[in-house]
Amino acid sequence: MPKVDLNAKFVQSVKPQKKREEYFDSAIPGFCLRVSERGHKTWGVYYRTHDKLHRMALGSVDERSLKEARNAAREVLRSAFDDIDPLEHKKQERSADTFDYLANEYLERHAKPKKRSWQEDERIINTDLLPAFGGMKAKDVTRRDIRALLERKAKTAPIMAIRIRATLRKMYNWGVQNDIVEQNPVHLVPLPAKNRQRDRVLTEEEIKSIWKALDAEGTTSKAHRKRQRITAASLKLRLLTAQRGGEVMNMEWSEIDGDWWTIPKEKTKNGLSHRVPLSPFAKRIIDEVKAICEGPEKKPLPQYLFPGPSGKAPMTSPGKAIQRIQVATGIEFRGHDLRRTAASMMTGMGIPRLTVSKILNHVESGVTAVYDRHSYDIEKRKALEDWARKLIMIVSDLKEAKTEA
Repeated sequence: MPKVDLNAKFVQSVKPQKKREEYFDSAIPGFCLRVSERGHKTWGVYYRTHDKLHRMALGSVDERSLKEARNAAREVLRSAFDDIDPLEHKKQERSADTFDYLANEYLERHAKPKKRSWQEDERIINTDLLPAFGGMKAKDVTRRDIRALLERKAKTAPIMAIRIRATLRKMYNWGVQNDIVEQNPVHLVPLPAKNRQRDRVLTEEEIKSIWKALDAEGTTSKAHRKRQRITAASLKLRLLTAQRGGEVMNMEWSEIDGDWWTIPKEKTKNGLSHRVPLSPFAKRIIDEVKAICEGPEKKPLPQYLFPGPSGKAPMTSPGKAIQRIQVATGIEFRGHDLRRTAASMMTGMGIPRLTVSKILNHVESGVTAVYDRHSYDIEKRKALEDWARKLIMIVSDLKEAKTEA
C-alpha cells in the first residue's frame, strides 16, 4: 500500500501494474487512488466504524476531479468520526431510490423553488412519466424504455414528446448531481421529433367551428358537465385575452378587480406583474364561470377560477377537452395556437405591433421598460375590446358587433 503525494500529474501519469494497486494520499488518511490492471482509475476512501474497516468508492477519475474526490473523502471521514457509517447511510438512501422518489425530490427540491414553470414539469411527471416508470428503480429505467415512451407519444403529440424528453433529462441530471442515481439514461436518446417552432394561426372558419364546439361542451355528459364547461371557458378566455395557457388556468378570483386582471410576477414568464384589461365579452365568460362554481345553492367560490378536480388547486391541462374539440371539428390545433391566433388577428386588424406585444407581456429591454408597465393600459384595453367585437362577429355570423355596456 504505497503512500504518495496525490496530485494531478501523478494521477494522470501513473501506469497500471500486473495487479490492481492502490495509492494512498499522504495528506488525507484513508483516501486513495485505485488503478486496475487494465488502467481504470477510481477514487476511494477507507474508514473505520465500530472497529470494522470499510472502503467506500468515490467514483472514477473521469467523473470526479482530485479536488472533488478529496472533499468527498473528508465528508466520509467526518461521518465516520461521528459514528455514522456512510455506506450504511447510502444503502438506506438507495432503498428509497425509486423513480417516484427521484421525481418527487426533483420537484420539491429543484423545480418548485427554482423554476417558474414547475407546474408544467409536475404535469408531465404525473401524466406521462409516473404511469410509465412509477414503481421502478430509477437506475433500472433504460434508454430502450425511454425511447419506447417517446416514440408512442410522438405518434400523436410530437412536440409534447420533446418536452417529456427534456423534463426527464433535467430530472436525471439533477439526480446524478445529488447522488440519487449514477447515470442519466436519457443520454444519447435522440429527439423523438423535429423541435420546430409552431406558426399555426387559426382561420376565421376554424375559430367559428372551435367556438361552437366549445359551446357544446358539457351538453352531452351529465357526469362531467361542470368540469367540461369550466374547461371550455378557460379556452375561450385564452383566445379573448391572448394570455398564456398556464396564466389563464392559474387565474384566481383575488386577481380580478372590476374589468382588470392583474397577473402577479410569480406567475409570469418574464417575472413582471402584468395588467390585462377584460373586455365585456371576457367579463361575461368570467361571470358564467362564477355561476357554475357557485351553483344554485350559491356556494363559496374556490380560490381559482378554473379549479382542478379537488377544487383546491388549479386545473393542469385542457388536453382531453382539446382532443374532444379536434374530434368534433376535424381541426388540428394546440392550446398555444389560441394565443398566437389572437395576436395575429389583432395585428391584421391594424393594431400596432407594440400594443400587441404589451398585451402578450413579451420581455422588454432598456431602462424605460421598468417604468413603462402601465403606460399602455388605454391602448391595450381598446385593442382587446376591438378584438372581442371582431371575435363576436366571427362566431356569430354578424356583420357588426355592438359594444356591450
